[in-house]
Order: sequence, then structure tokens, then C-alpha cells
Amino acid sequence: MMVADNRLEQAARVSMSGFQDAEPAPAPRSSHLSLRLGAIALLAAGALTAAWQFM
Repeated sequence: MMVADNRLEQAARVSMSGFQDAEPAPAPRSSHLSLRLGAIALLAAGALTAAWQFM
């Protein structure tokens, strides 16, 4: 009986896959945040350096 239940559940998941994802999307990694912060810091340093040169 368990095998039939599992197959029925799998069939339901396959038929519903067009309407909803079987697995939720993974959360964004924290490394992306650190890369963004590093890029922003680099741009800020470049802007300050350029402003210093024009003074």
C-alpha cells in the first residue's frame, strides 16, 4: 500500500509541476553580499581618489 501511495504522490507532483515548483529556489549566498560591498567600497575609493586629484 505504501508503494502505491508514493507513486500517487509522485504523479501528483509531476502533474502539478507546471503550476508550482517542487523545490523552492535557494536563498542567495552571503558571498554575493560581500562581493557587492567590496565593489561599492572600491568605487567609493576611486571616486575619492578622483575628487582628491581635481582639488
